Amino acid sequence: MTARRTAAGILALGLAPVALTGLAATPAAAHGSMTDPVSRVAACFAEGPESPKSDACKAAVAASGTQAFYDWNEVNIPNAAGNHRQLIPDGKLCSAGRDKYKGLDLARADWPSSPMSPGNRTFRYKATAPHKGSFELYVTKDGYDPAKPLKWSDLEEKPFLKVTDPTLENGAYVFTGAVPNKSGRHLIYSVWQRSDSPEAFYTCSDVVFGQDNGGTAGSGGTAGAGGAADGAAGAEAPAAAAPTDREIADGAGKSTVEHNGQGDLGHAGTHGADGAESDENAKKAEDASPARAEAGTDPKTEAKTDAPERSSDDPSANAPAPQQAAGSAENLAETGATGTTPYLAIGGAAALALGAAVTFGTVRRKTAVAGRHGR
Repeated sequence: MTARRTAAGILALGLAPVALTGLAATPAAAHGSMTDPVSRVAACFAEGPESPKSDACKAAVAASGTQAFYDWNEVNIPNAAGNHRQLIPDGKLCSAGRDKYKGLDLARADWPSSPMSPGNRTFRYKATAPHKGSFELYVTKDGYDPAKPLKWSDLEEKPFLKVTDPTLENGAYVFTGAVPNKSGRHLIYSVWQRSDSPEAFYTCSDVVFGQDNGGTAGSGGTAGAGGAADGAAGAEAPAAAAPTDREIADGAGKSTVEHNGQGDLGHAGTHGADGAESDENAKKAEDASPARAEAGTDPKTEAKTDAPERSSDDPSANAPAPQQAAGSAENLAETGATGTTPYLAIGGAAALALGAAVTFGTVRRKTAVAGRHGR
C-alpha cells in the first residue's frame, strides 16, 4: 500500500512543474524604439518626463502627460497587420494615431535631432522585448517642412531600408542600410511589424544632413493631434540623446508596459492605459483587412507596408544584408512564439495535472479496497 501511494505521489509531484512551466510559457509582447538615430519619444524619455530640457519635449509632455514618455517603448497598434496607412491618419504618424502619444505629432522644427549622412549606416533599435519581425525605414522627401504636420505623402514612396529578423546585440536590433542623399533637417520614420503577431510599432527620428536648415522653431507650427506646437522663435534645436540602460531601468517602475519580456502590467489584449484606442484601432484593422485579402495577402502573416517593391535603381536595393553578429548576438528567430503557444501549453499542462489527480485517486481507492479485503 505504501509503495503504491508513494508512486502516485511521485507522479503527481513530477507533473506539477510541467503544469507550472506551461502556465509560464506566455510569449512576451514586443516593445522598443529607435535609438540610433534617436526617436522623439526616446529622446524625451532620456531628458526626463518630469523635467524635460528641450522646448520640444516640454511641449510634448504638456500635450501628452508624463506617462506617455515612461511608456516610451510602446508607440504601437496591437492589430496593425500591415495596414499602417489605413490605420494611421495624416498628421498623426509619430503617435501611431494614438491620443496617448499626441505630443509626438507636434509640428515644430526644434525637435532634438541626430546627425545623419548619406551612404551606408548602422541603425539601432532598442528592444525591451524582442520578437521576430521586419523593419521598414522611410525618409522625408526633399522640401520637407518640419513646421507642418507630418503626412504619409511627406515620406519617400519606398522605404530606403527593409530588413527581416535582424541581429540582436546587447538588447538592440542592429542593421545596416544605404541612406539616400539629403540635406538639412529631415525625419526618418520606422515601422516594425511583428511576424508572429499583427502588432506593429512606429517611431519618428529627427535627423540633420549637414547644416540644419530648420534649427529654430517655425512660426505657426501646429500639433497634428490638436495640442499647441509653437516653439519659441530663435530657440536652438538640441542634439538628441538615447536613454541609457540605467535610465531605462530607473524608469521601468513608472511604466505601464512590460520591460525585459515580462508582459504588460495588468493589461490583457491592450497596451498601456488606453484600451479604448486599441479597440478603435482593432475595428479599423478589421475594416482594412478585406481589401488586403482580396489582393491575395493574408493580414495575419504579412509583415510589409503598402510600399511597392524596390526597383534596381533604388539606393536601398543595394543595401548590404544584415550580418550575424558574434559573441552576444542572438538570432531573433530563436525568440519568437505564436499567439497560440500559451493556450496549447496551458491546456496540455492542465490535462497532465488532471491525469495525475485521477491516477492518485484511483490508486488510493484500490489500496483502501485491498486493505478491507485483507482483513
